[in-house]
Amino acid sequence: MNYTITINSANTVEAVSEYWSSEDYVNLLLKFNYPDAENAAKANLEELLLMAITDYEPNEAAAIVLEYKLADKFNEGQISQISNDMLLDKISEEYPDISLHAPLFHINQLLHKAFNGKFPNAKATQINLSVTPLDQAEERDFTKEDILHLLDKGLADSNLIKRLFSDQMAGNESFPEAENILWQLEPVSNSEYNVLTSDYWLSKNDIVAGEFEGVLEPTADSMEMDKAKI
Repeated sequence: MNYTITINSANTVEAVSEYWSSEDYVNLLLKFNYPDAENAAKANLEELLLMAITDYEPNEAAAIVLEYKLADKFNEGQISQISNDMLLDKISEEYPDISLHAPLFHINQLLHKAFNGKFPNAKATQINLSVTPLDQAEERDFTKEDILHLLDKGLADSNLIKRLFSDQMAGNESFPEAENILWQLEPVSNSEYNVLTSDYWLSKNDIVAGEFEGVLEPTADSMEMDKAKI
């Protein structure tokens, strides 16, 4: 199936406010020993947390937030190591397990904001795009792998995803890494999607065309559905 992909917007962002819920703020305030956090106004929770965090040393604060969000992923020794490494490097880009890049980004940026730049500043990329079928009307739920395949011809050859996963991007191999390279894929309408990823993987400068064509091979599921209609 052939498609036209239109990049409606691409923006670099330093934080995604939707990641942290009011419940997260309250729970973290309690961990940072802020009194009566449950009764604070929701509009003030982030500001209160940022102030509470700075009562601690940066590595201590990092360990508390890491333990709150990722205790099921890291043991105590790993949390201690990462909380110190975060002050020196962009761990959200360098950690070997890319499934943890997204939560590490959000944690890093909360700490970066609280400590006014003592933590390195990581960035994310938000893309709004439209995908229009050229051959015929089709209803399809695009996966993250699908979206990366479709983006292939609109990205510079120097893009990190294309360099590391050239065969996968071209559709020659399966691409399970796509699930973690793209942090979010949200439909806006039948043809419009919002994508969130790391600036490390895909910056707005990697996008070299505003409109281009892409091809997706039929999936096994769609082929079975077509057979059933015959």
